[in-house]
Amino acid sequence: MAEPRIIRGPYPEISIPEQTLVPFVFERASQFADRPAIICGATGRSYSYGALEAAVRRVAAGLVAHGVRPGDVVGLVSPNLPEFPIVFYAAVSIGAICSTVNPIATAEEIGAQFADSGAVLLVTIPDLLPKCQAASQHARTVHEIVVFGAAEGATPFAALMTHGEAPPAHQIRMDDVAALPYSSGTSGIPKGVMLTHRNLVANLLQMEPITAVLKPGDHVLGVLPFFHIYGMMVVMSGALREGACIVSLPRFDLEQALGVLQQYRVHMAYLVPPIVLALAKHPVVAKYDLSALRYVFSGAAPLGRELAEACQQRLGVRVRQGYGLTETSPVTHVHPMGDGPEQLDSIGTCMASTECRVVDPETGADTLAGKPGELWIRGPQVMKGYFNKPDATAACMTPDGWFKTGDVAVVDGNNWFRIVDRVKELIKYKGLQVPPAELEAVLLGHPAIADAAVIPVPDEEAGEIPKAFVVIRSPIDAEAVMAYVAEHVAPYKKVRRVEFVASIPKSPSGKILRRLLVDQERAKARGA
Repeated sequence: MAEPRIIRGPYPEISIPEQTLVPFVFERASQFADRPAIICGATGRSYSYGALEAAVRRVAAGLVAHGVRPGDVVGLVSPNLPEFPIVFYAAVSIGAICSTVNPIATAEEIGAQFADSGAVLLVTIPDLLPKCQAASQHARTVHEIVVFGAAEGATPFAALMTHGEAPPAHQIRMDDVAALPYSSGTSGIPKGVMLTHRNLVANLLQMEPITAVLKPGDHVLGVLPFFHIYGMMVVMSGALREGACIVSLPRFDLEQALGVLQQYRVHMAYLVPPIVLALAKHPVVAKYDLSALRYVFSGAAPLGRELAEACQQRLGVRVRQGYGLTETSPVTHVHPMGDGPEQLDSIGTCMASTECRVVDPETGADTLAGKPGELWIRGPQVMKGYFNKPDATAACMTPDGWFKTGDVAVVDGNNWFRIVDRVKELIKYKGLQVPPAELEAVLLGHPAIADAAVIPVPDEEAGEIPKAFVVIRSPIDAEAVMAYVAEHVAPYKKVRRVEFVASIPKSPSGKILRRLLVDQERAKARGA
């Protein structure tokens, strides 16, 4: 087989210090001790950098006093609150592992995650206590549940703050696991992703082309969930390392987010494509003064050129996007933040110290420039592996360290990448590959269309054909939708069926849940 075609970016190699995550994040915090580190956009509660760092030390001592030991898993089930980073960094600072979970998950889902990880202590909010108590019946290793505030049957968060500020010293190694978020990976049930101190410190260094545009005191919108790797590392850890102030929101509400952008003169908004879509097209945006906003950074799902341009033009900001996965801590690619050539539908180039390949999933051979293939990544941000899942780890990791992302990419002659779909979600029309994400981006360019998703449906002649699920903002019929797409794509990529729906199912990070639509379509076919 030919030599692999290894692609690198334009950035110099990084030098990773022998410094664990928490000291690295708060390395310059003493310079900003009196400045706000995080403000709750819903209530106004806040912590300065000095108060935040002191709270981390106190809660770390409290966790030790409550029986948490190095290597133990602390579960965190919470929306974005100012106390979220306190618990996260407190656990990690004592050599424990923080495993976060979506607060809208069911008791069974929460219980399954913490049973798998062997969590010993959970931290949550009073409203979620009954669900976490039910979850602990599945995860029998949990010996205590702590709530922010107070609730009967749980330890109040304040009780963790009564044990001084000096937890017992413990030697933490750079290759010790710090965070254990869960991801489905390329397929299958959620798996614990073991991210080490080295992984996370390396990725914060690699992120500097993004975070370097932040100055101490700049305000950053913290609406993306901190339980998700994007919110956890890019927003929370990245902003705190730079001395910026995070304005957090416990959930996304468009008008509330717009109010925060206006009130706090937010400079940087880290978003996902559905929120970019709202900023670009929703009429209520015009009621707010967003003149302080300089950057909109999109991740977690592909952002189309038309949508990026529409947001730029409407708000007068720079729209940039990047790419990453839970398994890569997360960032691997970024669109340059400054002046220069723009490819708004691109995720940019590889980050520093990151190598990539684009591999034909059927032949295992590297593709040529401009040809799609599965994106493989190697670098210091790639996970240690899936927790207690050696077979799943081996399925996506090669012996020489390449992580197979399951995403389909195209790279041009300048080494700029575009993600065009998932390996398992490509539509095969008469043997030709049709990426659903490409068609979705086209559909979102129509002014009458508010949202869209595309899936394969069986066809006797073609094998599979693209079907679009469309949310409209103004009247349009199916024939007009199909004609619009046909004007913008090759004939074999045309949408051939359309169904109008009230909403598109999405994950908390903004990814379209196409599998749900596929399952619904199959169920309807069986019923017919």
